[in-house]
Amino acid sequence: MIFKPRKRNRRKAEAAAPSWWSKLSFSGWEPLFANGLRPILGMSGAFVASALILWGGATVLDRPIVKVDVGGQFARVAPIQIEEAVAPFRGAGFLSVDLAQLQASLERIPWVDRARVERHWPRSVRVTITEHVAAARWGESGLMNTRGELFIAHAHHVPPELPQLIGPEGTEEQVSKLYLDSYPRLLTVGMRLTKVELDARGAWELTLGSGVQVRLGRQNVTERLERFLRVASPLVAARGGEVGYVDLRYSNGFSVGWSAPSARVAHETPAARPEA
Repeated sequence: MIFKPRKRNRRKAEAAAPSWWSKLSFSGWEPLFANGLRPILGMSGAFVASALILWGGATVLDRPIVKVDVGGQFARVAPIQIEEAVAPFRGAGFLSVDLAQLQASLERIPWVDRARVERHWPRSVRVTITEHVAAARWGESGLMNTRGELFIAHAHHVPPELPQLIGPEGTEEQVSKLYLDSYPRLLTVGMRLTKVELDARGAWELTLGSGVQVRLGRQNVTERLERFLRVASPLVAARGGEVGYVDLRYSNGFSVGWSAPSARVAHETPAARPEA
């Protein structure tokens, strides 16, 4: 019985001296805890858990690439060139490898027109190469593709059977456009275009497979080509071996330069003179 009063006194002392928690004030926060904060904390926890799961999955899947499969029909691109283009990407992860940069690296190879790059599960990359098709030569050693683009400025080997395009530096697109426009139209009249030349003065000249030169000058080039196709081409077809050139730099006709001097004939209006 001696200790009972002391026990009661201790309980009274504890009740009389509030703890530090009781000194904190949460006035006005009760609705937030009850209605807002708890759901937010629950959603945040779920988000963090999901992010950790995704990160873990990505880490597992993003293992280093072990193989690059190369396909496509190509003859000008050497395997060593592809190996050198792919080398900087060795050790890259399956998911983190930059496919756009790898594609750009492959398309910098001179004869590569397009490269398609895609991931191939589980740890490889598949590359499909498409080569340029040389359709014409630019100057002495340049090569142009079927779209009229100069893709090699100085080729080691230029197929001699390709038509030749010539022009001042920077006129590749302009010259190739006239070639692409004229070539199929000349074929319709049985003539093959072998050379298109634009000189420094801006004058155009075409050369046919028979060696005949078609002089179009600097003005009304499209109109003059139409005149050749409509009026002069039958003459050239009939007597191609005797024709040296056809000059269409006239307002209402053309003149013919003959290989044999005795067979010279002019098809132009009286007193007409060549224009530009």
